[in-house]
Amino acid sequence: MSDEQVPPYFDQDFRDRFMQLLVWRRDVREFLTTPIPTGAFEKLVAIASLAPSVGLSQPWRFVTVDDAARRARVRQSFENCNQEALSCQRGERAMLYARLKLAGLNQAPVQFALYADVETQQGHLLGRRTMPETAMYSAVAAVQTMWLAARIDGLGLGWVSIIDPEQVTAALDTPPGWVFVGYFCLGYPAHPDDTPALERAGWEQRHNSTEFIIKR
Repeated sequence: MSDEQVPPYFDQDFRDRFMQLLVWRRDVREFLTTPIPTGAFEKLVAIASLAPSVGLSQPWRFVTVDDAARRARVRQSFENCNQEALSCQRGERAMLYARLKLAGLNQAPVQFALYADVETQQGHLLGRRTMPETAMYSAVAAVQTMWLAARIDGLGLGWVSIIDPEQVTAALDTPPGWVFVGYFCLGYPAHPDDTPALERAGWEQRHNSTEFIIKR
């Protein structure tokens, strides 16, 4: 008898629902303050850990930020960076930028930073000698997996990119071998939508996927 496993069959109904999941995955900016269920974050990290990683190194490190003082330092970093970003905009863009809700730092019940442990010996450095940046790519793959799983549970994830990595890292006191990947808010979306907020606001429009295919 063969030990080879039979892969599951994904029927058309599953494929249609999976497409819905992808369409409804949003970068959430406004949250309800409702707490998420106990154990929900840990469950999402377990799902995220199924993501592919270079050399099976699993370099992702999820740092929850519950302390009010640490959150305040992160919030201040955002405020400073956001003001600087606003000062770089001109005309209608400046007015539009000022109206955008670019962080859920005052609302989201869960906040966490994602790091890549680029010095981990797990995986025995396979694939990282020539491309060490793949450790960070692996961490991004993990948070993307979490993003989809969160949406299934009715939760939303928001990536706060207008922030200073060094200031956040100092506030969270993480090990020196960890490289900052991003800061995230997690909670129930205040306004669920299947269209990106920046697209709705007129900041940018999606391009046709065929434009991203380059043949050689």
